[in-house]
Amino acid sequence: MSKIARSRSDKLFDAINYTLLTLILLVVIYPLYLIVISSVSDPTAVNAGKVLFWPAGFTLKGYEILLDNSEVWRGYLNTLLYVVLSLILNVSLVITAGYALSRKDLIGRNFFMFLIVFTMFFSGGLIPSYLLVQQLDMINTIWAVVIPSAVSAFHLIVAKTFFQTTIPNELLEAAKVDGCSTTKFFFKIVIPLSVPIIAVMALFSAVNEWNSFFPALIYLQDQELYPLQLILRSILVASQDAAAVTGDAIDPELIAEQQQYKELIKYSLIIVSSVPILVLYPFVQRYFVKGVMIGSIKG
Repeated sequence: MSKIARSRSDKLFDAINYTLLTLILLVVIYPLYLIVISSVSDPTAVNAGKVLFWPAGFTLKGYEILLDNSEVWRGYLNTLLYVVLSLILNVSLVITAGYALSRKDLIGRNFFMFLIVFTMFFSGGLIPSYLLVQQLDMINTIWAVVIPSAVSAFHLIVAKTFFQTTIPNELLEAAKVDGCSTTKFFFKIVIPLSVPIIAVMALFSAVNEWNSFFPALIYLQDQELYPLQLILRSILVASQDAAAVTGDAIDPELIAEQQQYKELIKYSLIIVSSVPILVLYPFVQRYFVKGVMIGSIKG
């Protein structure tokens, strides 16, 4: 097959595009790369600003200090529990409510959508939210972290739009002709065709809950319930205040060691808190495709 001859302006356009995209890629990648190499470099070189492109004096001391802390592992377990509970609640509520709101035969659909959109612009605020959680006796429980953020208005609108554009009424009518009930249609047809939006909602929920620390900071008093982000924040503040990472240590040598390694701890904290999400993303990314409904309607 003969190739189409490219003009000089086309080649110039491609060259500019490649150059700009390469620069943007470097701007995005380099900060991440710098954090990784700084977390495994000699703290003296890091503090002196000598680590720019390659690790200097390889060491894993920052990770050793962090992972020797039992609070980090407890924070990991708490965060995993919060992520799993939030994911189950968020996905199940958003998918069922989004599908119901996408149905034109739902009575009061516009009224419900108005209420949902209204909350995106006008919320009750922190104090009414705290009083509500207190009235429900959820203060200092895992439910204070999970339930208030169980449904996101933004996620609900995204799911509703997905169902409206990908599940046609003709599919429902054809199923009804064959004697299919609404419940059976939802579980047998809608759910299998909605894997991409379920994966997206699951990823949104997991990332949001993994990075969340403010609800825990407000509603939790028992440190045994603290999520990882709150534990890491405490460690970072403690290391910057020259306190011991492992607790109330008063050994001057240990305090001096924490001071020496505080930059390493800072970079190691970023890696430790980001790795699980970076590992999860490739397994969900393959569902981020369009066209899953192509061919589902015949005739």
